[in-house]
Amino acid sequence: MKRALLVIDVQQEYFTGALPITHPAGHLEKILQAMDAAAGKAATIVVQHHFPDPAKPFFQKGTPGWELHPEVQRRPHDLLIEKTLPGSFTNTPLEEWLSERQIDTVTIAGYMTHMCCDTTARQAVHRGLTVEFLSDATGTLALSNSAGQVTAEELHRAILCAQQMLLSEVLDVEDWTARLAEEAGPREATSS
Repeated sequence: MKRALLVIDVQQEYFTGALPITHPAGHLEKILQAMDAAAGKAATIVVQHHFPDPAKPFFQKGTPGWELHPEVQRRPHDLLIEKTLPGSFTNTPLEEWLSERQIDTVTIAGYMTHMCCDTTARQAVHRGLTVEFLSDATGTLALSNSAGQVTAEELHRAILCAQQMLLSEVLDVEDWTARLAEEAGPREATSS
């Protein structure tokens, strides 16, 4: 099994902009923990969203809200891709990059659980990839629109349940990190 951690849209818009992520607690710390755990064990791909339509009020390229979170920026990654739609595979080099490296498993982290994370996970399944969805390293916010309203907790839980049903394996960062360590196997003892 070859794995890639997809760190989706961890951008300032979700911290200091119009779309503050509120659930689950500690989501950023868990994303960073997953990035640190992936070092040397899985490829790390950072995904950054922007809207090409200047009429959209957020994720405008070059604005403060479009910038990656500084903690994500300072961590190493194998690939940075930009996307303009919710799915990380749409009009990006992601599928080709994964295929060239024979990566067959993707791990989903980032924002928002119900939009870009969910869409990317579904796209990955449709491409024959195994998907792991990190329950505590994805995050969302409450929604209220003409279709109704839902709390961030309800929305997050509903997406995780739907993902676990037929699409992804939903697990937390602690269990995922233990899996990485187990797959790496015991280190050979070195003589002193």
